[in-house]
Amino acid sequence: MSLFLPKLTCKKDIDEVIKCVAEKVLVLRFGRDEDSVCLQLDEILSKTAHDLSNMASIYIVDVEKAPVYTRYFDISYIPSTVFFFNGQHMKVDYGSPDHTKFVGSFKTKQDFIDLIEVIYRGAMRGKMIVQSPIDPRNVPKYDLLYHGI
Repeated sequence: MSLFLPKLTCKKDIDEVIKCVAEKVLVLRFGRDEDSVCLQLDEILSKTAHDLSNMASIYIVDVEKAPVYTRYFDISYIPSTVFFFNGQHMKVDYGSPDHTKFVGSFKTKQDFIDLIEVIYRGAMRGKMIVQSPIDPRNVPKYDLLYHGI
């Protein structure tokens, strides 16, 4: 758990933040406070929050406290990071099957900073999907799970 990043504890809080954060990238980190990979990601997010304060607002969401959004974004692996701009869900092509979220932790602070800059610039130009600047070797690999198909 990061002491420096604000936490959203219910659906109402998440809805409000999605609606109210304007002209900035909204970063929602879904995970659990006690998970080691979540803690690693939280450290990167908290260290970059000040540097990115003109471009991004970063929040932490516990998957247990927001089951509606956990299901909506199909968060099967934690941590998962979702991005918005002016209330619109931003998608990023990481070279993986899922463009809706980043799964896992960023390898470096610079990877996260570069991604926020690309999302911000793309969103300011009206794009809803952008190409990830992160080296594909630094993007965690996973398989999408589809049950009952």
